[in-house]
Amino acid sequence: MFNIAIDGPAGAGKSTIAKIVAKKLEYIYVDTGAMYRTLALACFRDGITADDEAAVVKKCESVEVTLGYENGTQKVYLNGEDVSSEIRKEEIGNMTSAIAVYAPLRELMVSMQRKIAAENNVVMDGRDIGTVVLPNADLKVYLTASARTRAERRYKELVEKGQDCDIDAIEADIKDRDYRDMNREIAPLKQAEDAELVDSSNMDIDQVVETIIKLAEK
Repeated sequence: MFNIAIDGPAGAGKSTIAKIVAKKLEYIYVDTGAMYRTLALACFRDGITADDEAAVVKKCESVEVTLGYENGTQKVYLNGEDVSSEIRKEEIGNMTSAIAVYAPLRELMVSMQRKIAAENNVVMDGRDIGTVVLPNADLKVYLTASARTRAERRYKELVEKGQDCDIDAIEADIKDRDYRDMNREIAPLKQAEDAELVDSSNMDIDQVVETIIKLAEK
């Protein structure tokens, strides 16, 4: 099996890039962030707050998160319900980064993700894929971009969806999430020693995809 691990901060375009790379190589794309977001949604729906670790862990152990594909698009299911759109809401994203620090939760997800990678050629993206989840991945990429670039991309995305938003607030949010992700005790976001650094601040999607495919072919 050939495994590609793509790590990087919030809003670096990991999911978009990983999806296209997987499609071009005919690999399975595993959106680990979506898996965590689904757990956050389950807690959110039950009115569980992110700081109540015991309740969060208990809830997450009782739900089933599965991945499926419809017309080549990955779908995420919570107990069989398609929640692919709902998990993309901003409040779910913020809750996700707050609960992702809990060790029992990470253990649950990591074992699930490793199983998928052991059985398939995969492109997997997240915060700790190359460092923790798949430390022996055949190719590791650390994909980043400046906080302002990432905020601009997110702003454009939200405006296109008809949402009112403030670019400075989005940038502050991104910096806050970076800090949390990089400073958490368990599996903090960092570039693996053997990862290739790709800064997409001045690159378009096609250029980033091409760069990663060339690295994979090497």
